[in-house]
Amino acid sequence: MGSSIKRFVNYLGDVRREIDKVTWPSRREVFITTVVVIALACVFAIFFAVVDTIWYRTVQYLIGA
Repeated sequence: MGSSIKRFVNYLGDVRREIDKVTWPSRREVFITTVVVIALACVFAIFFAVVDTIWYRTVQYLIGA
Protein backbone atom coordinates (compact mmCIF):
# COMPACT_ATOMS: atom_id res chain seq x y z
CA MET A 1 0.00 0.00 0.00
CA GLY A 2 2.91 2.37 0.70
CA SER A 3 4.06 1.88 -2.88
CA SER A 4 0.65 2.95 -4.19
CA ILE A 5 0.74 6.16 -2.16
CA LYS A 6 4.25 6.94 -3.35
CA ARG A 7 3.25 6.39 -6.99
CA PHE A 8 0.22 8.63 -6.51
CA VAL A 9 2.35 11.40 -4.98
CA ASN A 10 4.81 11.06 -7.89
CA TYR A 11 1.89 11.25 -10.30
CA LEU A 12 0.66 14.47 -8.69
CA GLY A 13 4.17 15.92 -8.97
CA ASP A 14 4.25 15.01 -12.66
CA VAL A 15 0.86 16.64 -13.18
CA ARG A 16 2.07 19.81 -11.48
CA ARG A 17 5.19 19.97 -13.68
CA GLU A 18 3.09 19.50 -16.83
CA ILE A 19 0.64 22.22 -15.77
CA ASP A 20 3.57 24.60 -15.30
CA LYS A 21 4.51 23.98 -18.97
CA VAL A 22 1.08 25.04 -20.25
CA THR A 23 0.87 28.40 -22.00
CA TRP A 24 -2.33 29.90 -20.65
CA PRO A 25 -4.22 32.45 -22.78
CA SER A 26 -4.45 36.03 -21.62
CA ARG A 27 -7.74 37.51 -20.45
CA ARG A 28 -7.93 39.48 -23.74
CA GLU A 29 -7.42 36.33 -25.85
CA VAL A 30 -10.16 34.52 -23.94
CA PHE A 31 -12.52 37.49 -24.37
CA ILE A 32 -11.87 37.78 -28.12
CA THR A 33 -12.26 34.05 -28.67
CA THR A 34 -15.51 34.03 -26.69
CA VAL A 35 -16.91 36.91 -28.74
CA VAL A 36 -15.97 35.15 -31.99
CA VAL A 37 -17.62 31.90 -30.87
CA ILE A 38 -20.83 33.68 -29.83
CA ALA A 39 -20.93 35.71 -33.05
CA LEU A 40 -20.43 32.62 -35.22
CA ALA A 41 -23.09 30.73 -33.26
CA CYS A 42 -25.53 33.58 -33.97
CA VAL A 43 -24.61 33.69 -37.67
CA PHE A 44 -25.07 29.94 -38.04
CA ALA A 45 -28.35 30.03 -36.08
CA ILE A 46 -29.72 32.68 -38.45
CA PHE A 47 -28.43 30.80 -41.49
CA PHE A 48 -30.05 27.53 -40.42
CA ALA A 49 -33.29 29.29 -39.50
CA VAL A 50 -33.47 30.79 -42.99
CA VAL A 51 -32.64 27.49 -44.68
CA ASP A 52 -35.17 25.67 -42.50
CA THR A 53 -37.89 28.20 -43.34
CA ILE A 54 -37.16 27.91 -47.07
CA TRP A 55 -37.30 24.11 -46.93
CA TYR A 56 -40.46 24.19 -44.84
CA ARG A 57 -42.25 26.50 -47.26
CA THR A 58 -41.01 24.49 -50.26
CA VAL A 59 -42.31 21.24 -48.82
CA GLN A 60 -45.62 22.87 -47.87
CA TYR A 61 -45.98 24.18 -51.43
CA LEU A 62 -45.14 20.81 -52.97
CA ILE A 63 -47.63 18.85 -50.86
CA GLY A 64 -50.27 21.54 -51.34
CA ALA A 65 -50.91 22.32 -47.71
